[in-house]
Amino acid sequence: MAGVSAAAVAAGSGVPAGAGTPVGGAVPADPFQLGVASGDPEPHGVALWTRLAPRPLAEDGHGGMPSRPVHVHYEVAEDERFSRVVRRGRAVATPELAHSVHPEVEGLRPGREYFYRFRAGNEISPVGRTRTAPDTRAGVDSLSFAMASCQAWYHGHFTAYRHLAEEELDVVFFLGDYIYEYAINSGNLWREGVSLGPGHDAEVRTLEQYRLRYSLFKSDPHLQRAHARAPWVTTWDDHEVQNNYAGLNSQYGISREDFARQRAVAYRAYYENMPLRRKAIPRGPDMRLYRRMGWGRLADFHVLDTRQYRDNFPEDQAERTDPSRSILGAEQERWLVDGLRRSGSTWNVLAQQVVMAQIDRDMGPGKTFSMDQWDGFAANRDRVFDAVRRFGVDNLVVLSGDIHRHVAAELKADFTDPGSATIGSELVVTSVGSDGDGAPTDNYTDLWLSNPHVKFYDGRRGYVHCTMTPEQLSSRFKVVDHVRRDDTAPVSTVARFVTEAGTPGLKREG
Repeated sequence: MAGVSAAAVAAGSGVPAGAGTPVGGAVPADPFQLGVASGDPEPHGVALWTRLAPRPLAEDGHGGMPSRPVHVHYEVAEDERFSRVVRRGRAVATPELAHSVHPEVEGLRPGREYFYRFRAGNEISPVGRTRTAPDTRAGVDSLSFAMASCQAWYHGHFTAYRHLAEEELDVVFFLGDYIYEYAINSGNLWREGVSLGPGHDAEVRTLEQYRLRYSLFKSDPHLQRAHARAPWVTTWDDHEVQNNYAGLNSQYGISREDFARQRAVAYRAYYENMPLRRKAIPRGPDMRLYRRMGWGRLADFHVLDTRQYRDNFPEDQAERTDPSRSILGAEQERWLVDGLRRSGSTWNVLAQQVVMAQIDRDMGPGKTFSMDQWDGFAANRDRVFDAVRRFGVDNLVVLSGDIHRHVAAELKADFTDPGSATIGSELVVTSVGSDGDGAPTDNYTDLWLSNPHVKFYDGRRGYVHCTMTPEQLSSRFKVVDHVRRDDTAPVSTVARFVTEAGTPGLKREG
C-alpha cells in the first residue's frame, strides 16, 4: 500500500483503532486550515473528509502536525446549529496519511440535507453541508449539479468557485487536474497579489512535494467553500501525477520502474486530500477510482478513469484506429458496458476527463487528431457507442474537462457522416484557473467549430451548472471575465442548452 498500513487506513476511515494505536497529547491551534469536504453520496451515507494542518505550507508535507496519531471527532446533524445531531463518531488522523481522515457515515436517511463538523482537541472545524442520494427506487423530480476542472492555482484566482458556492447544488463533479505538478516561479505565477517561497519552484515528484502542492491549492478560501457547500464526486486526469502520462508510461524519459514509484506517491497524496471512501485507498501505484453513483431512478453516473489503464501514445496517426488500443483498459470497459446494460435510469452520464467527441484538427482536406483524447482510441470509443445503441441507452450525456475551454458537442454514431444519428451529448467544462483569463474566442475557436457536431465554444474561465429532470437536462455555461488580477469578476451565463429526454442532442436556448 505504498507504505500505508491497514491500521492507519482503518483508523482514518472511522473504524475503531486497534489497542496498539496510541493517541494523546495536545493538538496544535487552528488545525483545520484546509477546510472540510464530503463526497461519494449514497442513499444511507456519505464520506466526510478533513486534514489537520496548522501550518499547511510546511515543506516537509506534514502541515505542522506532530508525528503521532490524533483523535478527530465528527458530528452529523439535520440542522446547521447541530441541535438535532443524528450521528457522532471518531476517526484517528495518522502521520501515515498526512493526518487526513475519511470517516464514512452510515445510517442516514435517503435524499436528505445534513450538516457536519469535526473536533480535534479543543479545536472545531468549519461546518460543511452535504446530501445523501435518493433511494435507488425513488422517483426524483430534479437534480442540480455543477461541473468543474483544471484549477491551476498559480494562473489565477478561483473566482469560479466563489460563484459556484452560491448555487443551490446537490452534488459537484470534479473532472480532473485538481493540482498541477509544474514548478511555480515568476514565469507562471500569474495570480496577482501572492508570493511563494523557493520550495514551490520545483517539479513535483516526491510524496512531500505532492502533499505541499495539495496544501497550496486547497488553501484557497473559495475552493474550501465550494467543498463545504455540497458533496463532491472526483476523478483525476494527468496533472495529479504528470502531464500526459499514459498508464505506467511517462512522456518525460522516466523509466517505468521509477514512474511506478512516482505514481504510487501521487496516488497516495490524492487519496489523502480527497473525500473518498476507503475502497479507493491506493495499493502501490494502483488505485481503483472508477465507480458508479445512482440518483434514484433519474440517473446513473459512471465515473471513469481514462489515465491509469490507457495504452501509450501511438507512433503515428494511423495507429489510433487499432482495435487493441484502449483508453479504459479491458476490465473498466467491461464494467462500463455492463453498467450501461443494467441501467434502468432515465439518464446515463459518463463523468470523465478528456473530450470524447471526434475533433478533426486539420481545417483543410487532411485529418489530424489529438492522441491524448478519445480520438487516440477510436475503436474503444466505437465499442462504447455500440453498447449505447445495442442496449437502447436513449439519454447518454458525457461530462468532460481537460481543454480549458467550454464546449458543447453532439455525439454521432458516425463522426465521418454529419447526417448520422446523434446518440448523446457532451458537455465540456472550461478551467477554474488554468491558462489565466482566457477570452470568448481564441486561436482554436474556428478549429473546434469547423467540426459540425460542435455547437458552442468559449475560452474563458468558469463552470457548468446543470439541472436534470425526468423530461430534460438544462446546462448553463458560466464564465468570469478575469481571474489573474483579483477574485472580484462577476459571473454570467454565456450559453444555455437543453437536451430533451428521448431526443439526443443539444438545443440552444441562450
